Amino acid sequence: MLFNCKDEEPNNYEWKTVEVTATAYNSLEYQTDDSPFITAFGDSLKPGVRYIAVSRDLLKLGLKHNTLLKVEGLKGTYLVKDKMHYRWRNKIDVYMGTDVNAAKKWGRRKVNISYRVLKLIDSLQN
Repeated sequence: MLFNCKDEEPNNYEWKTVEVTATAYNSLEYQTDDSPFITAFGDSLKPGVRYIAVSRDLLKLGLKHNTLLKVEGLKGTYLVKDKMHYRWRNKIDVYMGTDVNAAKKWGRRKVNISYRVLKLIDSLQN
């Protein structure tokens, strides 16, 4: 009989859920600035890739740069790649490339998002 002695890597992540207002945005100068494909984090956006911008208050909840998340009503997972102006609170913007019609169709709605954060590890466990 064979035994597998390989230890499984512990799951160091947990998923948290929060309700936010969700809108959509595009890589167009009139919606952003004169460099519409560059985010506030300095990343380059590519149409067709799943990205999210978050209001800056959500950064404090763990929705920081490159956080993996799921958006209610949308398929797949997204990455936090942009941050919004300071005036916004409890809000996300779903990146829709240059497809203005898709962004308008999405509109504005309340959704639950689930996002992945590192678990706090109790120092007594070690």
